[in-house]
Amino acid sequence: MFKIKVLVVGPSESGKTVLSNFISDATETIGGEYNPTQGVRILEFECPNVNGSKGSTCEVELWDCGGDPKFEGCWPAIMKDAHGVIIVFNADIPSHIKEIEMWYSNFIQQQRLQENQCLLIAHKKPGSGNEKEHPKLSPALAKLTHVNSNLEDDPEDVRMEFIKYLRGIVGSLSESRDREEMSLIA
Repeated sequence: MFKIKVLVVGPSESGKTVLSNFISDATETIGGEYNPTQGVRILEFECPNVNGSKGSTCEVELWDCGGDPKFEGCWPAIMKDAHGVIIVFNADIPSHIKEIEMWYSNFIQQQRLQENQCLLIAHKKPGSGNEKEHPKLSPALAKLTHVNSNLEDDPEDVRMEFIKYLRGIVGSLSESRDREEMSLIA
């Protein structure tokens, strides 16, 4: 069984907490008054059959990170031992497109994560429209898997994309573990 740590990062008011609650099946209420995440929230849950084997379960730690730059001092501790990063942004807010460059630089480039360890989610808030078009992204961000999220219209699509993303991480960890075991035998 694998235990995977995934960070959910991005600008303030992009929908990180709503998505984290949905993906982890947390029962916290969705909607209501905006309450920014202070520092980080850690949601733990199990995801069955992630690596394709029946009965195999993956334990997931989803770290819902506050989007306020005042928490930058905590980022090194938050990033420690992370297996993946999900960058969430609201494509309806023009400043978010610029801001995700900073999140990419700090959480993906500096940590030397591979493309399959990263997921970019353009989250649509309820009632903001149903456009499926991709925003104009920098070449580095355009290489990442990009998912449009609208929990009103296609919630299960988001869940399936997350499971596909986890499968990629588990596959990489499994290969790495196998290489390590083979080097010990040799």
